[in-house]
Amino acid sequence: MASTPNAATGHRILIIDDEAGIRESLETLLTLEGYAVDSAPDGEVGLDILEQRSYDLVLLDLALPGQNGIEIVGRIREREHELPVIMITAYGTVDNVVDAIRAGAQNFVQKPWDNEKLLADIRSAIARFRVEEENVQLKRALKQRYNFEHIVGKSETMLRIFDLVAQVAPSRSTVLVLGESGTGKELIAKAIHANSPRRDKPFVPVNTGAMPTDLLESTLFGHVKGAFTSAIAAKKGLFEVANGGTLFLDEIGTMGMDTQAKILRVLQDKRFMHLGGVQEIQVDVRILAATNVDLRLAVREGRFREDLYYRLNVISVELPPLRSRREDIPLLVSHFLKHFTAENELPSRTLASDAMRALIDYDWPGNVRELENVIERGVVLSSGPVIGSDLLPGHVTGRSYSSSLLEHNPDASLFDILEDIERRIIMDKLERSNWNQTEAAEQFRIPLSTLNQKIKRLNIEIKKRVKD
Repeated sequence: MASTPNAATGHRILIIDDEAGIRESLETLLTLEGYAVDSAPDGEVGLDILEQRSYDLVLLDLALPGQNGIEIVGRIREREHELPVIMITAYGTVDNVVDAIRAGAQNFVQKPWDNEKLLADIRSAIARFRVEEENVQLKRALKQRYNFEHIVGKSETMLRIFDLVAQVAPSRSTVLVLGESGTGKELIAKAIHANSPRRDKPFVPVNTGAMPTDLLESTLFGHVKGAFTSAIAAKKGLFEVANGGTLFLDEIGTMGMDTQAKILRVLQDKRFMHLGGVQEIQVDVRILAATNVDLRLAVREGRFREDLYYRLNVISVELPPLRSRREDIPLLVSHFLKHFTAENELPSRTLASDAMRALIDYDWPGNVRELENVIERGVVLSSGPVIGSDLLPGHVTGRSYSSSLLEHNPDASLFDILEDIERRIIMDKLERSNWNQTEAAEQFRIPLSTLNQKIKRLNIEIKKRVKD
C-alpha cells in the first residue's frame, strides 16, 4: 500500500512488518497524523523500496521471515547511515533491545504499543533526523564555500561572521577576535588561517594568559643558552615556529605591559631578538589575537597599550554569546552528540524533547564550550538511546541543589545535606568555567588555596579542560 505525501508534514514513513493487521493498523494511525506511509511484508521488499524512495523513518518488525529485523537494520545502516529506525516487537527481551540498538536502531517499541508514546517517539526521531540532515548540508555548504571545520551555526549573526571571515582570510591584516569565554574564538582563528594563502604553513596557538611573563616571553621569542638559570640550551620561540604561517595569541588582554611592547615591535618591524640574544631575527608571521576582555576599557585604565590595541584591531570579529543565537542550539547538540558517541564508540543518541527545551531555555554563561561539556556528560552517563533531562546538570534544568541527596537518603543529616549542596555548587561552577580552578576561585571570590582544600575534602574529581 502507498499513499501520496501530505503537504502538512512532508514526512514519509516505511513500515516493514510481516503481519498484515499490524501494517494496516500502523498505516491508519500514521496517515491520520498526516504522514505519508508505505509498507512492506518483509525485509527484502522493504530494502528494495528504500532503494527507490527517500524516507524520514522506518518502523521495523524484529521477527521477520528470512532475515530478521536486526539483520535488516544492519543492511539499512550500510545504505542510510542516519535514517532513524524504530524496532517494533512482541519479544522485548533485554538481549533483543541491546542487539537492536547496537545494530543501529533508534528506539525499541514493544507490542502492543501505546499510540501516543509511539507517535511521540516518531516525532522526536524525525525531528532529530531533520536537524542532522540540515547540519550535514550546512557543513557541506560551509566547507564548499569557506573551508570551515567544526563551526556550526545557521543564525543570521553567524552567517554574517562566516562572510566576514571569508573576506578577511586572504589578507595579511591582523584580526582581533572578541567574545565571551567559550564562544569558539580559536575555531574562528583556525578558519581564518585555513582560508588564507598561509594555509599550508603552521598555525601556532598560544594561551598568553596561562603563563607568567618570563615563561611567556621565552615561549614566544625563544632564548639563547644561559639567558636565565634554567636555560641550559638555546631554544626557538613560537614566532620562529610560525614563520610563514599564523600565530594565534589567545587571551591577549591579560598580557603584561612589557610583553605588549615587544609584541608591538614584531608587528611593526617583523623583527625580534631571543631572550639574552643580540642578533635580530626577521619573521613573516600573521598575528591573530583573541580576548574576552574589554580592551578599550583596559586602554583607558592603563592596563593595555593603546598603540598595540590599534595594531591588533585592524579588523575585529565579534562572536555572539550562545544565549543570543538560541536557534543554533539544536544544530550544535546534533554536532556534539555525533562527535561524542563516535569518540566513546557508542550507538547514536538523541535528546528527549524536555531536555532540548531545557537547553534552549538556559542562558549558557559558558557558551558553546559549556554546551559541549553538558552533551558529553549526557552521552557518557546515558544507558539508552534517549538522553533525558535527568542526565543534564541541575543548574541547566533548574533542579534544586538540595533534592539529590534527600531523594536517595531521606534520613541524611543536616551536615551531609549541606556538604552535598556545597559539592554540587562547586562542581557546577567548575563545569561552567571549563574546570579552570583559578577562574572558579575568582568567581567564588575566595583564594585558590581555599577552593583546592574544598575540592580535596569533598572528593571532587577535576576533569580535563576543553580548548576554547
